[in-house]
Amino acid sequence: MNTILIADDNPKIARILSDFVKKEGWRPVVAVNGCEALEMTRSEDPAAVLLDVMMPEMDGFEVCRRIREESDVPVLMITARGEDYDRIMGLDTGADDYIVKPFSGGEVMARIRAILRRLGQDAGPKIRTVGNLTVNLDRYQAWIGEAEINLSKKELELLWTLISSPGRVYSRDTLLDMLWGFDYGGDSRTVDTHIKRLRAKLGKVSHPDWEIATVWGVGYKFSDSGTPDE
Repeated sequence: MNTILIADDNPKIARILSDFVKKEGWRPVVAVNGCEALEMTRSEDPAAVLLDVMMPEMDGFEVCRRIREESDVPVLMITARGEDYDRIMGLDTGADDYIVKPFSGGEVMARIRAILRRLGQDAGPKIRTVGNLTVNLDRYQAWIGEAEINLSKKELELLWTLISSPGRVYSRDTLLDMLWGFDYGGDSRTVDTHIKRLRAKLGKVSHPDWEIATVWGVGYKFSDSGTPDE
């Protein structure tokens, strides 16, 4: 039940949603067509399903109907089709929520958390510790050893994202999509500015075993001595 199923045949959207799911402490699994989505709902026992409407082999409406014949798993439909008819059809087929593209990944995760809270399910761990660094996303607090580091909301979310997959290189565009949303009008310098401020604040306390490293021409990663690069 710590798995979130993402059913979407668009690789970019599936990848970005997977990044958000990992950030929340869940394990993402991806289906690229409707039939696969139905099979993986049965085999993976996910905590929730993020279901695109327009998919090969079987559309999301039919997948949702069939899921409802077998399971009460929360289903959130994600689609570019935002007309009232489509929303009503999605909800009538058994979807718990209906999200229209373009969307904010943070909003999608918030909606999953809200549904799981209503069902009394655990929404995943919100505290991460790497070396002497601890980040609590519930309280929006971070510590290096015993020293609390005063971070802005975006700085803490950026740090949380990076430490969620130590060694993984995140491009600037990926971080923009994950933290500012698909429809954000800014550019990659926004990421660079936040990284600079984050490093300055973290640099006030010694942390020789880890760093936020620049991968030139690509982006950034959280590097610590005990984690191999991805």
